[in-house]
Amino acid sequence: MAIMSAQLIFSLSLVFLVSGAHMATISITNNCPYTVWPGTLANAEHPQLAETGFELATRGTKTLNIPAKWAGRFWARTQCSGSFTCATAACGSGQVACNGKGAVPPASLVEIKFQSDDGQDYYNLSLVDGFNLPVAVAPENGSGSKCVKATCSANVNAACPASYK
Repeated sequence: MAIMSAQLIFSLSLVFLVSGAHMATISITNNCPYTVWPGTLANAEHPQLAETGFELATRGTKTLNIPAKWAGRFWARTQCSGSFTCATAACGSGQVACNGKGAVPPASLVEIKFQSDDGQDYYNLSLVDGFNLPVAVAPENGSGSKCVKATCSANVNAACPASYK
C-alpha cells in the first residue's frame, strides 16, 4: 500500500496523498509569473475528475480529490483568451473545462497512476506532446528510493531526466 503526497509545479507543482483504497488529494501550484489554466484527462476506463479545467493565478494552489485507483494526466494551458483559445496546450473545448479532451501539443504532461495492480503509485513527466512549461512532481510522505522529486525545467526533446517514478 502506498502512502504518498506530492506537489506538481507548472513551473506548476503537484502534491498527492494516497492511503490504501481511499481517495487521493492532489494540490497543483502555479509558480509561473502569469495565470495558467490546468487541464485534466483520465485514462480510458477511469472517471473524469469533477473539474477537468480551471484557472490558476500566479502562486495560486488548487486541491483536487482523486478517486482510488485513478490514472490520468495533468497539464497547463497558457495565454488563454476570453473565447477560450489558448496559445499552448489547449484542449479544444472552447471553455475552461476540457470535458474529456486532451491537450493539443505542445504540452508538458504530468502522468499519474494511483494504486496500480501492484498497489503502488506511479508518476512521470512527459514531453511526448512537446514542451510548454517547466513541471515538477514533489512527493511528500512517500517511501522508497524512487519516491523523489521529478522535474523537467526545459525542453529536452521528449524525455526529462529522472522523470519516471
